[in-house]
Amino acid sequence: MPTFNSTAIHRAEYDPLSRRMQLWFADGGKYDFCGVPANIFEGLCAASSKGRYYHAFIRDRYQC
Repeated sequence: MPTFNSTAIHRAEYDPLSRRMQLWFADGGKYDFCGVPANIFEGLCAASSKGRYYHAFIRDRYQC
């Protein structure tokens, strides 16, 4: 479970079998995302700005 040095997202978990991703935001909120392709999770982990990546590729796309 990766943790990030980010002002937006603190931690992420991903289950490739269910394609469920959980994100813990810096403000304390935890959210689940369903049907997330592995490359999206990998992209988040590699992104220099987790918040920008989240807004560009995840937000409002993978609701459970």
